[in-house]
Amino acid sequence: METAQTINAAADDSGAVQLAISGMTCGGCAQAVTRVLSAVPGVDSARVDLASARAWIRGTASGKDLVSAVAAAGYGATLSARDGDVDGG
Repeated sequence: METAQTINAAADDSGAVQLAISGMTCGGCAQAVTRVLSAVPGVDSARVDLASARAWIRGTASGKDLVSAVAAAGYGATLSARDGDVDGG
């Protein structure tokens, strides 16, 4: 079960939630993940970096909803913190 503590652990210093994304192989994949994340209710902005396989999301969407949206698009995602991965719920 996801808790506020889990979400806070995955937020970086700017308050953005960070996800580790797997399965992206090209710029088109990164654009697809960006579109999927941007469409989640409560997302104000989403940025995906192919090279680091990371996404940064700002807004009020839950980590569980973000991970689920990425998974539904055919990619893997876990909430991530600087010092290790946090269970996405």
